[in-house]
Amino acid sequence: MKIIVPMAGRGSRLRPHTLTVPKPLIPVAGKPIVHRLVEDIVGVLNEEIDEIAFILGDPAFFGDDVVESLKALATNLGAKPTIYRQLDPKGTGHAIMCAKDSLSGPAVIAYADTLIRADFDLDKKADAVIWTKKVKNPEAYGVVNLNEKNEIIELVEKPKEYVSDQAVIGIYYFKDVAQLKKELQYVLDNNIINGGEYQINDGIKRMMAAGKIFKTGTVDEWMDCGNKEVTVATNKKMLGFLSEANRPLINENITNENSKIIRPCFIGKGVFLKNSTVGPYASIGEGTVIEDSTVKNSIIQTNSKIKNANLDNAMIGNYATFDGKFTNVSIGDYSELK
Repeated sequence: MKIIVPMAGRGSRLRPHTLTVPKPLIPVAGKPIVHRLVEDIVGVLNEEIDEIAFILGDPAFFGDDVVESLKALATNLGAKPTIYRQLDPKGTGHAIMCAKDSLSGPAVIAYADTLIRADFDLDKKADAVIWTKKVKNPEAYGVVNLNEKNEIIELVEKPKEYVSDQAVIGIYYFKDVAQLKKELQYVLDNNIINGGEYQINDGIKRMMAAGKIFKTGTVDEWMDCGNKEVTVATNKKMLGFLSEANRPLINENITNENSKIIRPCFIGKGVFLKNSTVGPYASIGEGTVIEDSTVKNSIIQTNSKIKNANLDNAMIGNYATFDGKFTNVSIGDYSELK
């Protein structure tokens, strides 16, 4: 089994945090989004992973440090790491074809801006599985249309009339991903463009037209990381899940001077707390200093300095300095707000 992870986008909706750090490497509950996603998929599949291929963008943004962190992620999961580049962003279908040398055999394709919680058996009798989540407002999503056999016969983007309540979340299984490769090559060769880009859906639709059987795999939780608000909300959910599973979240090597920690929280190595209350649902990156402050339901990344603050629903980057009485804030790396 292979896992293919397109992650070339810059993440403009999560600015300013993605001006210096690719969105898939933004931490949620103390771990980069893409790391959590890949680990969760490996856990759901519950089988040996031979290769994990990452499709990155411009090396000036996705540099050597990103490459090394992803190689280490794959290696730690017992898989061969492979790195591809999408230097010209031309859509989801084009991104996948940048990894065409890895497109053979059974594979999962997962876009690295979402997190899941799932527990199900993959239907390997199907030619492909599209993972979905039941939603209350399907008109806001791309959804699947099912026949009487619960097979997917159509993908419908933001339907004006009810089709189903199963939204496509951006994770796919292919019994032989070479079939998708063949159809996406046709899409590229014939310049089939939707929304100004080459889309994975056009390859999938050609597979359906050829008689391939698509089924759904439903996840219990689908957590978006598209912008600051939903990323903070996802951090809260993930901390809850990890706490329920009794995962260690607070590093032993922190300094606590007259401060209160309200769990669940993630607190990284070398964090210094003084006269403060941290939590619940706060993630504090390693090396960060928090003094005379209250921090809850927030993400603060590494080596930042927080003083005289009352933070709730906040997101603060790496090496940032914040001193003030603002609450709902979002400042990026190396910023100062005094």
